[in-house]
Amino acid sequence: MKRQTGTLVSRQPSARVAMALVAGLVASAAIAGTAMAREDIAGIWYDDTGRGAVKLESCGPNFCGRIVWLSKATNGRGETLRDHNNPNGARRNRPICGLPVIWGLRPQSDGTWDQGRIYDPKVGKSYDVAITRLSAKRLRITGYLGTKLFSKDLIWRRAPTSLPLCQTPT
Repeated sequence: MKRQTGTLVSRQPSARVAMALVAGLVASAAIAGTAMAREDIAGIWYDDTGRGAVKLESCGPNFCGRIVWLSKATNGRGETLRDHNNPNGARRNRPICGLPVIWGLRPQSDGTWDQGRIYDPKVGKSYDVAITRLSAKRLRITGYLGTKLFSKDLIWRRAPTSLPLCQTPT
């Protein structure tokens, strides 16, 4: 400390300056963590059956996903698979290839994604969804209705970048 005309002056930064620096660092880490979480789940993922793949990507501040690959994109008659089980009759003719199946996923402070919805075209139902990155090659998809007390976890695996994407019929 240095004495200056009857007062003591500290050479250390004031508590307010120190707190501002800490707050700035915490905010930067949070922003970087959210950006890292975005990178971690973005990409193409095989579903739990291995018979379909979903592309997860940024949709504004949230994340969404659509079907981009099917092991079998046609039925036994060679017709394009369609969303026949959708409870909305106007949507039953939509092709499964290109179908939006995840929307509204929001980043959480713990690095997971939650508060989104997932649609299962096999049964025509939508559920709440949360996604947790388990590793660079695995995601845990948690489907639930309102509460995670009665939820179902599925493991999705990262698909290779060489995966041939299905063509959306017109």
